[in-house]
Amino acid sequence: MAYQRSEKMEQRLAANRERILGAARKLVSKGGLREARMGTVASEAGLSTGALYRYFPSKADLFVDVLNAAVDHEILILDKIVEGPGSARDHLRNAVASFVRRALRGPNLAYAFIAEPTEADVDAARMLCRKQFGEVFKRIIRTGIANHEFPEQDVDASAACIVGAFTEALVGPIAPSTRGTKTQDRLIDAVSSFCVAAVVGAGTGA
Repeated sequence: MAYQRSEKMEQRLAANRERILGAARKLVSKGGLREARMGTVASEAGLSTGALYRYFPSKADLFVDVLNAAVDHEILILDKIVEGPGSARDHLRNAVASFVRRALRGPNLAYAFIAEPTEADVDAARMLCRKQFGEVFKRIIRTGIANHEFPEQDVDASAACIVGAFTEALVGPIAPSTRGTKTQDRLIDAVSSFCVAAVVGAGTGA
């Protein structure tokens, strides 16, 4: 007969896992992926390094889960904007501005999730996360087209371009070597205005 964990054991394991994820996110927020070494994460979580590896076999596995949890949180925020009052144009501007603003407030975490050199598995997870963000912007664009706010356009391409635009625009401002060289309010306005203009003008070309 196969061993079955008790409900109490399952709860303890789940709690430990959440502690590990919280510890890793805290360390990444302080100093990027390079500061979140497995031994340091284990110590922050109050566990041994050996215990940590029972939950996450590799550093890449841990970072992918931290990334996915953070993206899920971001998607919830963007969904609230999309479902709130205002036009599709307002939703587009506010969603981009909201993401950029939070990235600038937490540059270490944002840089880790957007551009910090890391393992191939984490890079692959980043690509999937960008697709998740793209789904949010597809909804906005489709609504704008239906409401005649935006011209007809390739929704998939436009959404991908928006995500690519605001993530690329953040690389310099959140990178450790060039951080803080631009006025944040001006950058937020510039990036969000560009994304709106790109969608509004998408149907005017040849």
